[in-house]
Amino acid sequence: MKLNKLGLLVFLGGALCGFEAQSYETAATNAILMDYDTGEYLFEKNIHEMVPPASMSKLMTVYILMRKIKDGSIELKDTFSVSENAWRKGGAATGGSTMFLSIGDNVSVENIIKGIVIQSGNDACIVTAENISGSEEDFAVLMNETAAEMGLKHSSFANSTGLPHPDQKMSVEDLALLSREIIREFPDLYHYFSEKEFTYNNIKQGNRNPLLYSMKGADGLKTGHTEEAGFCLAASAVKGDRRLIEVMTGMSSNKERSEESERLMSWGFREFDNYKLLNRGQVAAKAGVWYGTEKSVDLTVAEDVVKTIHASQAESVKLTAEFDEPIKAPIKAGQEIGTLKIEIDDQEPVNVPLVAAKDVAKVGLLGRFWANVKYFVFGYK
Repeated sequence: MKLNKLGLLVFLGGALCGFEAQSYETAATNAILMDYDTGEYLFEKNIHEMVPPASMSKLMTVYILMRKIKDGSIELKDTFSVSENAWRKGGAATGGSTMFLSIGDNVSVENIIKGIVIQSGNDACIVTAENISGSEEDFAVLMNETAAEMGLKHSSFANSTGLPHPDQKMSVEDLALLSREIIREFPDLYHYFSEKEFTYNNIKQGNRNPLLYSMKGADGLKTGHTEEAGFCLAASAVKGDRRLIEVMTGMSSNKERSEESERLMSWGFREFDNYKLLNRGQVAAKAGVWYGTEKSVDLTVAEDVVKTIHASQAESVKLTAEFDEPIKAPIKAGQEIGTLKIEIDDQEPVNVPLVAAKDVAKVGLLGRFWANVKYFVFGYK
């Protein structure tokens, strides 16, 4: 057996070549910038640190609600009842973010969603928790279970609102991953995040997301602010066929949050692009076959191979097909045969599975006999 390494240099166009990598700094205490399609991180600063997420943790509350809408157990036209507890803890008298619900109201689920994502209503979150789980404490258990299911490793929930609590912590990485899932899983509901105002109980409130007003293509997601957390933002924007997601915490003012978030997002769109290195089904290599009705089998990728690459790295990308050959028949289409190693300057190598493009049947007894004879006489070629 031998290891076959097929090295390829993929040139991605001179227009983006020759730029030098730029360092980036931000006033945010914690920050992440992610490409939505590839999931790659374009910028990282203290991304695993568990910090108070303030109202950004409402994204988990609305995620759970939207998931129940998607599975049909709750409908937008259904109503949630407003308890005295929800009014006292999250209503107008608290002085915090509120939807201005009244005790005894029966509010449509659609309005509750708007109250959370547009008005950041603490009362709307508590109402959601009580109507889904019976109490906010039990809903927090559900939030933690959901985070574990999603693989969010740096999150802990004690309430549905994000109000200060020692056990209410999230990392900006988890918030970015959660934001990505909201966009991916609920395309029919995501539009609520881009609505700029909502009126309930004859009180009109504007969306607090600064990017909705200053940046073309911005369409979500959630601000946050407490004294401990500072001014925070989980945001997403689209430019052309690309979407970026950013999360930032610890900024000193609403003005700084607005400026820093737009600056980071603009930098990401300007300095990076997505490149399709291989199309789904495109042949990357050929592998010799042993005991097969054919002498070789094409190796391909099961999905498009797309990478987010900085302008300074776009001059060349090295692809190396790695596999042991010959491959013993029978071979099934889609069978994993080896890996395609993707190497880019200043990045960790990435391995993508290489799979057989088609079936290759095994020859009969006589065919195997002559294959053995040829091997002993000539060796494997």
